[in-house]
Amino acid sequence: MMHFRSPYWLFLLLGAAAIALVYLLLQLRKRTFVARFSNTQLLASVVPRRPGWRRHLTFSLLLVSLVVLSLGVAGPTAAVRVPREKATVMLAIDVSLSMEATDVVPTRLQAAQQAAANFADILPKQINLGLVKFGRSGDVLVPPTLDRNAVKHAIAGLQLEEYTAIGEGVFACLDALTTFSKTSTTSNDKPAPARVVLLSDGYNTVGRTVSEAAAAAKKADTPVSTIAFGTDNGTVDVQGTVQSVPSDKVTLRGLAQSTGGSFHTATSVEELKSVYKDIGSQIGYTTEQRDISWRFMLAGLLLALGAGATSLLWSGRLA
Repeated sequence: MMHFRSPYWLFLLLGAAAIALVYLLLQLRKRTFVARFSNTQLLASVVPRRPGWRRHLTFSLLLVSLVVLSLGVAGPTAAVRVPREKATVMLAIDVSLSMEATDVVPTRLQAAQQAAANFADILPKQINLGLVKFGRSGDVLVPPTLDRNAVKHAIAGLQLEEYTAIGEGVFACLDALTTFSKTSTTSNDKPAPARVVLLSDGYNTVGRTVSEAAAAAKKADTPVSTIAFGTDNGTVDVQGTVQSVPSDKVTLRGLAQSTGGSFHTATSVEELKSVYKDIGSQIGYTTEQRDISWRFMLAGLLLALGAGATSLLWSGRLA
């Protein structure tokens, strides 16, 4: 919605309304005069013909310009989408054995690696990006950095592990964010916004619980956006035994909702890429109230020039 920094200037609109009213009364008075003149043939010679609708158009342009300029003087502001000057994102990827499932081609992990590398490319360059893997535990592979090549190299080297430590993965991200904030900001700096983007397909099987991790993230004011990866029909072969590995959407949705993040599902490479792109746009941009009075002043000036141009063109004068 549009707001005004100096709304009292909007009283100028009353002046524009008064001008419009006076103009309307003058037009009605002219019609009354014409109606009282009985000799219409003589009237044509006494009162020269003037371009009626053209004259009204000129006045209309002038009146609208006054309205628009009055709005501009009042200092209008509007919500504008602008790039974040700085922010920090931790990307957490599940490397548990269930990520070997092929319900997402070629495998869940390989698809996740492709999309994560794409995410590193689309994220605005001024945003620091770090990487955490979680399987048996949560490990920081790359602390927050502007070096995208380092992150993509670590993504390409991910290897499968036993167990799924979702909670530990979140805690590892929070620890990395805390350390980075302490070393990269001074006491006078405002802490940069931070977010965790977590991709997982399974249930938390080891380490601290997801609830504990969610509480810690909420306390740190760090939203955790989650991506439930894979389908409900995914399977893996573990020592000759086929095991079902459905995606745990309930837990991941709860983690996102309780921390103020967003929840997504991804069942294909293309869908995963679009999810990462959507999250990247959320992180890379914010909405701020910006002064847009220049737009109104420019529009008002152009309308006033248009009114003057039409008056000169059709009547040879500005009035």
